[in-house]
Amino acid sequence: MTNSPHPSHSTPAPGAPAAGGCPVSGGAHRLTPGEDQARLYDALRREHGAVAPVLLPGDIRAWLVLDYHTNLTVMRTPSVYSSDSRHWSVTLPPDSPLVPITTWQPLVAFVDGQEHGRLRGAITGALDRYKGAGRGVRRYVHRYMSTLVDGFQTQGRCDLVPDLAEKLSILVLARLFGLAEREALPLGAAIRDMVQGSATAVRSNEYVTGVMANLVREKRATPGEDIASWLLQDEAALDDVEVMEHLRHALVSSHEKTTNFIANTLKAILTERAFHATLTSGQMTLPDALEEVLWNDPPLTTVPTRWATNDTVLAGRHISRGDMVMLGLAAGNSDPAIRATETPVRNNRAHLSFGHGPHECPGQHLGRAIAEAAVDALLTMLPDVQLDAGAELPVTASLVSNRLNSLPVTFSPRGRTAAAGAPAGQPDPPAPAGAEGAGVRAGAYASQGLPAGAPGAPGAPGAPVAFGAAGGGGTAVAAGPGLPPELPPAQPDPVPSAQPAATGHRRARKSWWPL
Repeated sequence: MTNSPHPSHSTPAPGAPAAGGCPVSGGAHRLTPGEDQARLYDALRREHGAVAPVLLPGDIRAWLVLDYHTNLTVMRTPSVYSSDSRHWSVTLPPDSPLVPITTWQPLVAFVDGQEHGRLRGAITGALDRYKGAGRGVRRYVHRYMSTLVDGFQTQGRCDLVPDLAEKLSILVLARLFGLAEREALPLGAAIRDMVQGSATAVRSNEYVTGVMANLVREKRATPGEDIASWLLQDEAALDDVEVMEHLRHALVSSHEKTTNFIANTLKAILTERAFHATLTSGQMTLPDALEEVLWNDPPLTTVPTRWATNDTVLAGRHISRGDMVMLGLAAGNSDPAIRATETPVRNNRAHLSFGHGPHECPGQHLGRAIAEAAVDALLTMLPDVQLDAGAELPVTASLVSNRLNSLPVTFSPRGRTAAAGAPAGQPDPPAPAGAEGAGVRAGAYASQGLPAGAPGAPGAPGAPVAFGAAGGGGTAVAAGPGLPPELPPAQPDPVPSAQPAATGHRRARKSWWPL
């Protein structure tokens, strides 16, 4: 089979010889969004051991790694288990939901060796400029937390996912990347539309790409103290299209992961009594609490972006050249060989949630800094916050993550602060070039969404196309010879604010769209 970026043939039907040699007989499990993962991993370990044969959408054969140390082996050996999907022996139909996740692109997530070193060096060089500047990141978080909480604190209730985690994540990340404040929430709405794989997802991807292209033009002309400018200035000399595509990939991926990380941590605090008591009593620090969440509920559960470069043996299993070998992050974190008891993990960052080896997440320090500052600020601002009585917590389950969609809470209503901005007595962080002024009115972010009529907005023109954002490699859109045409600045129109989730039974939403 060919390795075309836009494949056109399907794999054999169930029971036929599997492409790449993955067995169909012998208990290959068809992965289904929404199934109980803990029970699934236990069952697969009992039947298959550290590596299990599984079926993906369209009955695509793959291997799922369940063992902690075997996951590390795959992560740390790119010469045998490559991130380059052109090694794959399978050709997908063009409508497969795996296309957005696995289509090869010239991005750091899809290359190994010397080219990976060139791209990775530029990206880590830009992101690491914030490594010793945690205070600067925290100041952005506190500023936007003050504004967001000010917008709903008089009501005594809110939904911490759409009203806080989603908005805070994109507001902070946009400023770190060098975007103007006014562009953040429309961009976040477009990313959510992409990730959900809606009928307007392709248009949303075009919108995100256009915003990133505008950013590259601006920072090429007028550099600032931000990730986009540092990436453009790196000695690796990435061209404008390379910078634009990596900014798009990084922002989409980091926004979803950071949103999930914040939401999962708040869920643990509000729903697990022992976790809450240990944290609030001082027996566990907030950084240790975040690491425990990463062990138990990682932002990504599975990474389906490794392929065998040659025939090999992995944990006693014969892996054929071209087979997909899926990293089981959640499975490895819960491996009984390293976690034989229910004892909480304390002061230990050895989990798999950010990966290991050459493709380890380069922006994990930013995710930790944002999540820690957000949780700390919320518990300080709303000390009596508690889960809304009778609330269910709906989840969108996908191949690579379980995304919490709603976390309704109540708290004692209180009046708005005098000004929503930087914490009292501290100046605002310096605004990136082109950003709006530092002052933002209270509640300004309560109802912003994607601009009406913009690509990806509800009602935008264009044929409906199912699409998704890639969990490890961006959306499957081929780059043209240069940057896309310049877009006008985002001018968000108000849309109805998200209402607190209704109580009652909620079923897990099933989706194959990644992240």
